[in-house]
Amino acid sequence: SAGLGEVVRTHTTVSRQGGSLKLLNLTKRIEDLLSITKLLTVFETFDSEAEAIQSYSA
Repeated sequence: SAGLGEVVRTHTTVSRQGGSLKLLNLTKRIEDLLSITKLLTVFETFDSEAEAIQSYSA
């Protein structure tokens, strides 16, 4: 999927610059896709915006 490739490229770019890309409110379909491709282990995922924001200060 082109969209998945773009997410991976963005993750790589952000990581090289010392940042982190975190994913929020994944649909079941996207979560399954990331699981099948083993990318779910690469990204931090969150169900709530508050948890995602808090994770940046942890």
